[in-house]
Amino acid sequence: MFCSNVNVGLNRRDFFGRSGLGLGGLALSQLLGRDAVAEIAPPNPFQGILDQPHHTPQAKRIIYLFMSGGPSQLDLFDYKPLLNEMNGQDLPASVRQGQRLTGMSANQAILPLAGSVFKFDKHGESGATISELFPSLAEVADDLCFVKSLHTEAINHDPAITFFQTGSQLAGRPSIGSWLSYGLGSANENLPAFVVLISKDRIDQPLYARLWGNGFLPSIHQGVQFRSGADPVLYLKNPEGISAASRRKMLDRLAELHHQQFEDLGDPEINARVAQYEMAYRMQTSVPEVMDLSGETEATFELYGSAARQPGTFAANCLLARRLAERNVRFIQLYHPGWDQHGNLPGAIRRQCSDVDQPCKALILDLKQRGLLEDTLIVWGGEFGRTNYSQGKLTKTDYGRDHHPRCFTMWFAGGGIKPGMTYGATDDFGYNVAENPVHVHDLQATLLDLLGIDHTRLTFKFQGRHYRLTDVHGEVVREILA
Repeated sequence: MFCSNVNVGLNRRDFFGRSGLGLGGLALSQLLGRDAVAEIAPPNPFQGILDQPHHTPQAKRIIYLFMSGGPSQLDLFDYKPLLNEMNGQDLPASVRQGQRLTGMSANQAILPLAGSVFKFDKHGESGATISELFPSLAEVADDLCFVKSLHTEAINHDPAITFFQTGSQLAGRPSIGSWLSYGLGSANENLPAFVVLISKDRIDQPLYARLWGNGFLPSIHQGVQFRSGADPVLYLKNPEGISAASRRKMLDRLAELHHQQFEDLGDPEINARVAQYEMAYRMQTSVPEVMDLSGETEATFELYGSAARQPGTFAANCLLARRLAERNVRFIQLYHPGWDQHGNLPGAIRRQCSDVDQPCKALILDLKQRGLLEDTLIVWGGEFGRTNYSQGKLTKTDYGRDHHPRCFTMWFAGGGIKPGMTYGATDDFGYNVAENPVHVHDLQATLLDLLGIDHTRLTFKFQGRHYRLTDVHGEVVREILA
């Protein structure tokens, strides 16, 4: 039991912790204002730090389809006929401009240009260029907004993925879903604001839990991974012999003890811990309900494809994403690994596209017919692109592509995005951005803007410095906003 009247052995940390809500806390509230006090002891940890968005939001939630490994934009969306014409010739030095390469291809005698073996066509009234690998996605081309001028600074997977998810190449910062949870809070008291789903059987690069971690934000804002199988959320079920009633009594008594500790120390993480216990208790009912697909119609399963009946597949996770969106989960992150094709790209990318093509189309149509697409933003893309030259041996039917951070493509659909447009362009070699560059921080600023947040004003003070998702960078890409 925590006792507030014991003063023996009071150390420096205890002294400042205990005095935090006393005279010092009162003075702090006058100096820094109500928002600062809310950071210290929010009345409800599930409530966002903002009373209301900075401006009218165009989207209420995000479904982020992260293609881990780096999809080849040159084989999917960014058609470059010059590469086919110059197939096998060395990458001109005037195009490379001395830019760094990874250690996997830097020592090749030549960097042979590799045209795509796949056919490209224009689709829809927008005339979007999409390869034959995405026949289903091509049918909804006019719902998509392609940005072909993304670029990043990271050239290897872990820092590149970390950069996209947290705004820093160094591990330890809060993820974008955590920032949204911190700013806007949860719109569903029975489910987390931030849920993560990972495709099974496609892991070729490790995905660490820190990618959806809360960093230095209160722990209530970390992402919660939902797994396929009998236990979607680990340690959620009551142990054998523990009833719901006894669990309720235990949580009530535990809350009383934590309240005493909070009154004693003033640590906001204590309130966050209690809130997590309560959320876990409610999730014992809400998670099985949302994960149960038995009530979905045959037409829905036909829309998403047969793989939607197999828990843990990308198709099943897209269907779950729609169910989570219906229940107002703020940020839904799907990871689909397997796009790191340094060799045997034509065969490997076919399998990857087969996984995601129909489900992506289905997710767009399903949200649209339910009236959810207009306020749900869908994001599709990886951590970087692939090179225009072949890593290793180039043949008529086979090649690989190395990591390429200089330019790559992402697409967007739904809440607040202009449909049926392409923004940005690369040069004729598909090696450098030629028009309207979009940096990772620009993308992050734009996503926050669509949910009503000014990225420069959502900050958290940690170790004497105010941090934000976009660091000191980022411009909203207004041209792609509806």
